[in-house]
Amino acid sequence: MSDPLQHPPLRAVTLTHVRYQRGDQLGHFLAWISLVPIFISLGGFFSHFIFRRELQGMFFALGLLISQFINEIIKKSVQQARPETCALLEMCDSHGWPSSHSQYMFFFAVYLTLLTYYRFGALFRNQMSIVGLVVWPLAVLTLYSRVYLGYHTVGQVFSGAVLGAVLGGAWFWVVNNLLWCRFQAIEESAFGRFFYVKDTSHIPNVLKFEYENARAARKHVSYKRAD
Repeated sequence: MSDPLQHPPLRAVTLTHVRYQRGDQLGHFLAWISLVPIFISLGGFFSHFIFRRELQGMFFALGLLISQFINEIIKKSVQQARPETCALLEMCDSHGWPSSHSQYMFFFAVYLTLLTYYRFGALFRNQMSIVGLVVWPLAVLTLYSRVYLGYHTVGQVFSGAVLGAVLGGAWFWVVNNLLWCRFQAIEESAFGRFFYVKDTSHIPNVLKFEYENARAARKHVSYKRAD
């Protein structure tokens, strides 16, 4: 019979494993805030691909994946430890600099801000206040939550935020200056036609365009049934 002490230590999948002090209502709230990147990835980009299949959204998601890959490379290279408070959270088996949560959220906030202003047309430029009142506060709260809950130091979250902002701005420039001219070719490719991928960022008012086309299609179907 094998000795259980000879087996390697167990590790948990910590995708949604966030600890906070029992009875700490602020900690409970910030623990949920820490899960915002998961909600964005699974609920936002996954549903976007299923229902919208916009090339801007796909390259947005690709940029976030590249950003997180860069984060892992830096962490393994620098190997800066997490704060001592991390020992109470069963999360000290990974490195802490830079914070991946902070990097993710600031990449997301910068890219979405630039996309809303420059690519979504005049209709959405009037909605910049929504980005400012929702997305950026969530990004800042994510930084605060990682320090408050003991997962990172202040320096680790700020370095993640700066790196995420820089990568978000750089990736937006790459996509919309170097890759955007290839979007039509991607739409016409075998991949694009099979998965029905598209780019509507050149349409001034996407909501109006889809609304009018949906009504026209419904009228066309009604006329055919009438005949």
